[in-house]
Amino acid sequence: MTALTLNLNSVIKLTTEQFYQLCQENPDLKLERNAQGELIVMPPTGGETGRSNANLILQVASWNEENQLGEVFDSSTGFTLPSGADRSPDVSWVEKSRWQALTQEQKEKFIPLCPDFVIEILSPNDSLKRTQNKMQEYMKNGCRLGWLINRKKQEVEIYRLGQEVEVVTLPQIISGENILPGFVLNLQKIW
Repeated sequence: MTALTLNLNSVIKLTTEQFYQLCQENPDLKLERNAQGELIVMPPTGGETGRSNANLILQVASWNEENQLGEVFDSSTGFTLPSGADRSPDVSWVEKSRWQALTQEQKEKFIPLCPDFVIEILSPNDSLKRTQNKMQEYMKNGCRLGWLINRKKQEVEIYRLGQEVEVVTLPQIISGENILPGFVLNLQKIW
């Protein structure tokens, strides 16, 4: 099952608060919203993708626990980007001072900022082009580093703010560069 996009703009243009409420009242659905206000219904992932996502979270969270430089979020966390899109990256990280600058109410709802770092893992049913566009959207909204992991092709697309996308084939490890200093992702458990 692939993601389903619903354009309800001719009927209703949901505010951020209305979209948040819609998600709260439909917890069994994983919903995102693009900058044009279209709703995207995401299907559940399969076992291999879920296993890989868990491993990614574990590695990023372990590094963060040791370094205490920010906060790590899973794929259930909503972010309201500056463009107005509401997205939920598979793994995301926000630098500590940006997180601490938020009010308690902002921390409780969809986080009103773009993460500093995101990982998206391409599920077998995901559209590569749609996921690449999502990665570009993160960059346009201020994300500093992003990885699109394509397990099938064993490739990682590296997105850096203001730079061309770099594609790395069959990497065993990948560095968090100066965004996640000292972090090295072990991809051997992902492939």
